[in-house]
Amino acid sequence: MTHANDVSSLLHALGLSADLDSQAAQAIAVHTPIDGSQLARIAVSSPADVDAALGRAQQRFLHWRNVPAPKRGELVRAFGDTVRRHKPELARLISLETGKILQEGLGEVQEVIDICEFAVGLSRQLYGLTIASERPDHKLLETWHPLGVVGIISAFNFPMAVFAWNAALALVCGNTLAWKPSEKTPLSAIALNGLLLRTARELGLETEGLSELLIGERAVGEALVNHPQVKLVSATGSTAMGKNVGLACAGLFKRSLLELGGNNAAIVCPSANLEMVVRGAAFAAAGTAGQRCTSLRRLIVHRSIYPALVERLVAVFARLPVGNPLAEGTLVGPLIDGRAFEAMQAALASAQALQAKVHFGQREASDGTGHYVRPAIVELSEQAGPMLQETFAPILYVVPYDEFDEAIALNNAAAHGLSSAVFTQDLREAEQFTSARGSDCGIANVNIGTSGAEIGGAFGGEKETGGGRESGSDAWKAYMRRATNTVNYGNSLPLAQGIRFEI
Repeated sequence: MTHANDVSSLLHALGLSADLDSQAAQAIAVHTPIDGSQLARIAVSSPADVDAALGRAQQRFLHWRNVPAPKRGELVRAFGDTVRRHKPELARLISLETGKILQEGLGEVQEVIDICEFAVGLSRQLYGLTIASERPDHKLLETWHPLGVVGIISAFNFPMAVFAWNAALALVCGNTLAWKPSEKTPLSAIALNGLLLRTARELGLETEGLSELLIGERAVGEALVNHPQVKLVSATGSTAMGKNVGLACAGLFKRSLLELGGNNAAIVCPSANLEMVVRGAAFAAAGTAGQRCTSLRRLIVHRSIYPALVERLVAVFARLPVGNPLAEGTLVGPLIDGRAFEAMQAALASAQALQAKVHFGQREASDGTGHYVRPAIVELSEQAGPMLQETFAPILYVVPYDEFDEAIALNNAAAHGLSSAVFTQDLREAEQFTSARGSDCGIANVNIGTSGAEIGGAFGGEKETGGGRESGSDAWKAYMRRATNTVNYGNSLPLAQGIRFEI
């Protein structure tokens, strides 16, 4: 069976249909990173299509906002159950389209299920506050209300989870959705959005405008961002893309939620359990072929253990199984495309120009169509050059340090501020790292790697990572508008601050 036929069979198993061979003049050819073969040709949404879709989403919002939040939660619960039933098919589709190994595809689908479960409980906890008033017979209330149409722009590396993080929360908060997936992974979007709408129909809900799918490249994303009906744009991708989205939204006084790049570091202290370090660093740096925003890119190692740790890491990286992500036992699949491979090679060349010692990074033997590489380890005497730039590929830069404060400064020197970690058995080092004078990242871990966040905590980062937060904790507040209400239940009208205004 060809990979294209595999996609058709998977959609059929999901109970969905789609035009996978569009003859439209404006269409996207979708290729699998596994061998470069074409999976489908998908029609692009025209400007008129975008405008009509967002009009439908706005009209559906006017009704959806009136549905009680626990009832909205019933849709999300049923959607999560539907995804659970189709977990193997969805995981395989992710692997076909992104090159992720099947285990990671299954993990991503589990994220969709997990955030649905979280959001169902949240649908009964969209709470405000009662605040003491300075005036007699008055009370202050804080209430939260649906926002409107939420625009979602997702990246190729998590073609289902990122949508679900946003969609599950936005739906229980009373919003409708418009989703522009990466042009590299529209098939995963067609499948997941199709299951959401199918679930809604099975519950007897009107689906028009509930979740509109917009396929295309930059022009479609720009139309989504600039459309007056969209009240919040949640964008995941590169820092350059996020800067454009943020500036456009600011000019329109529109909310933006940005989840952008990450140049993530881990500090390895003298007391660290090196077995845990090797295991954690290998997954964080080589998992998803280094194509996670939380991938480990910088390893800051105490000089006393530097030689021993690097020797062990090199031995592990040398034997990592690189190959077809659908094959059992593979741990590292291909890069998404040739541009990613070229960016990786350029970064390694820049490091070599700085007299770095480069281990691996070469293209692995294949049939010549997929871009398979052995994850690289690059030793530098100091943090410089490409080490301070995010390259979306499996490159692990390693530098030594002498004092813990120096290591924290190196961690914080990056322009991005997404994820970070420290490996230590010293309580003082762990506490300092997670304190106000420690890591300046949105995620600061102790004795685990930089990747693999759970949905219970808010996900996101600072600086050039964009400052947005998705998923758990109180991230739901981004999808609602806050109102402060003053209620006078007395028979007089005292003014605040003791002002007298007699008429």
